[in-house]
Amino acid sequence: MKLGIVTDSTSDIPAFLIEQHGIEVVPTILILEGKEYADGIGITREEFYRRLPSLRTPPTTAAPSIGEFQTRYQKLFEGGCDHVISIHPAIQLTTIINTARQAAHDYADRVTCVDSGSLSLGLGFQALAAAEMAESGLRSALDAIESTRKRLHVNAALDTMEYLKRSGRVPGAVAALGGLLSIKPMIELADGEVKAIGAVRTTKQADERILNFLLACGTMERLAILHTNAEGRARELLNQVMQRASQSLPRDILMVNVTAIIGTHLGPNGLGFAAIRA
Repeated sequence: MKLGIVTDSTSDIPAFLIEQHGIEVVPTILILEGKEYADGIGITREEFYRRLPSLRTPPTTAAPSIGEFQTRYQKLFEGGCDHVISIHPAIQLTTIINTARQAAHDYADRVTCVDSGSLSLGLGFQALAAAEMAESGLRSALDAIESTRKRLHVNAALDTMEYLKRSGRVPGAVAALGGLLSIKPMIELADGEVKAIGAVRTTKQADERILNFLLACGTMERLAILHTNAEGRARELLNQVMQRASQSLPRDILMVNVTAIIGTHLGPNGLGFAAIRA
């Protein structure tokens, strides 16, 4: 059986890995000052984060159309695939997987839609695991997704609560941290839920907490340092973890400026990671 993999741009998979594994990525939609952008086209992530604090109207996001998914499914089938795994963000956070499921209806049982329970490289690592096992068949690829999800840790320190509040998507557990926009909430994404795991007052404290959360993962099979236009902080986090636990790290570590689709709700200058325990 030849297996194809489809995901969407909230997976944050770097372009070289998308090409290497032949993954089809459906762009999600960013609506910025009345103009629609396919994610990654027409505005860079760096430009988006630079403009974000001064925007008078908060940006919004939208799921791709049913037709966008069907175009990718059809492309893979015409290329010789017998089955497609379509893997997307947690249903609690976005409607993207519902759209994928609607698109899959026209292909009977030839498309398996998977809720990753995550976002960014928490989703992307699951898609990569499936792609690496694609030649072994559907069952092996689905098992690889499940194994990856069970060993996944996604943590972040936001620079402010402002953007979560502005987006109207403040999880209750995060809102319970307090009403002050000056706090820097520490969050964990697990099983589709954003969970509050603390709050600090300074960037230095946030960096220390994220480092400790990362070190607590132990030996890692995969690691991505994630940031929202905070490359300096991200590189320092990588330097610190390499000094403290170099033997526990995978050979190839990704550093990703998170897509604007996610950054819309998190704001600039955030720092985090997605790690898969070995």
